[in-house]
Amino acid sequence: MSVKRTIPIALFVIASFLGGIFFMTAGSNLFSDEAITTNTHAASTAGQEGGTTAIDRERVAPALALEEAFTLVAESVTPTVVQVRSEKVVSQQQMLEGTPFEEFFNPFGGGGDSPQQEFRSDGLGSGVLIRADGYIITNNHVINGADELKVRLSDGRFFDATVIGADPLSDLAVIKIESANMPHVSFGDVDRLRVGQWVMAIGSPLSEDLGNTVTAGIVSALGRTSNEISQLNVYASFIQTDAAINPGNSGGPLVDLQGRLIGINSAIFSRSGGNQGIGFAIPVDVVQNVADQLIEHGSVRRGMLGVNFDGVSEALSNLLDVPRGAAQITRVTDGSAAEKAGLKQNEIIVSVNGQDLLDANQLRTTIGNKQPGESVSLGVINQETGQKRTVDVTLGERPDEEAVANNRPDAEREAESGVEALGLTNLRDVSDEILQSLGLEQQEITGVVITGINESSQAFRSAELRRGDIITEVDRKPVDSRSEFLRIYRDIKAGESFLVRVVRSQNGDPVSFLTALTKP
Repeated sequence: MSVKRTIPIALFVIASFLGGIFFMTAGSNLFSDEAITTNTHAASTAGQEGGTTAIDRERVAPALALEEAFTLVAESVTPTVVQVRSEKVVSQQQMLEGTPFEEFFNPFGGGGDSPQQEFRSDGLGSGVLIRADGYIITNNHVINGADELKVRLSDGRFFDATVIGADPLSDLAVIKIESANMPHVSFGDVDRLRVGQWVMAIGSPLSEDLGNTVTAGIVSALGRTSNEISQLNVYASFIQTDAAINPGNSGGPLVDLQGRLIGINSAIFSRSGGNQGIGFAIPVDVVQNVADQLIEHGSVRRGMLGVNFDGVSEALSNLLDVPRGAAQITRVTDGSAAEKAGLKQNEIIVSVNGQDLLDANQLRTTIGNKQPGESVSLGVINQETGQKRTVDVTLGERPDEEAVANNRPDAEREAESGVEALGLTNLRDVSDEILQSLGLEQQEITGVVITGINESSQAFRSAELRRGDIITEVDRKPVDSRSEFLRIYRDIKAGESFLVRVVRSQNGDPVSFLTALTKP
């Protein structure tokens, strides 16, 4: 083929190619408004910048500002949040108690000096650094009974931790790691907290692998107290939140959008065991009071008024024009601060230091979080005359239950140790206050109430005893006090089984039943 002929052919090919490109470009522009989109067209535009969903930044500026606030809080608070891992040594006997395998593996009831194999039981919770020198606040139930505590920081470092002090009544504890210059959380002001305010919860829900999980929600309610809730915590008017809280979050912080601690996550209400949007946090004023005392003294001192009280019925509230949240005095303790101040039975307390009571149980939480010797001003209404007066009371001191226990005779302390082996870790005399917290204030019940129980014990698993149950009979003998319970228990021989009569509150109604225990 000659060169002269080849050149025109090449020019024709090039022209055809350029014409094809022009046609395709024109066609694309011509049909760009067509509703039909082919897979080829979609593939050709998928990687291009732009898209059709972006919104101008100025139009969503408020939302982006809120987003930035959440991000800043997470970045600021997360380094102060720790994972608390507890280990407890459990014997083979303890693990098998209450299970079908107990008799198979231990047919002779654990008698003699046969060795018991030991296992480790692991627990998981959260905490937050509150001081630069390594002090951490968490829940008492996170560290209770632990033989070994380890803390994992947000940067992955591990530290051994020691317990500085624990307060079961407020479900708070302080532990410490040996480290300096640690980031630590700022404290907020619970008095400025409002329902509907944004909050964030940080912790380790459900798994060690989910440390420093951040969830957000609002403050759903403030000052949550009731007969049922007081069984979770005697001295806290809970903050309720819908920020997702799950097992493992316990002890972690609830913070506001300024990164300030407003509460310690403590409990959930759930029918499934997981988050259902009803979580409770111990408010920061209680946290700070308890933490400071545990760090300084290793224990917590509480003010005591010295009255038993009940709520106010709707009829009485209407007749005397008093708030439904007021507290009606049902008894004044001899020699108490209340008696010295001149408070009388059947008077109604409507306020403390000028703040109206929203719930009768708030009287207990308010007084219990004040110091002995502190003066409080009570707004009081006389039930008979309707006359209102102000009473100034210098609070007494609530007895230290641990100190009282340590002063018991040796035989009683030995029996107490045996009761703990059953799994009943804390028993208290039934009082009007306890009956009120259980919704049984109208009942005449004497005995001992279970305020602590080991959930791996025979008492919990086999006898099906629960926290809040009242034991009224042991070994067919009536029980009217804790000391009487221990006296009867001492006379039971090791290895013997015995009957226990129990009263349990079901929606405020007493239900009595029998169960059985075996003395170790």
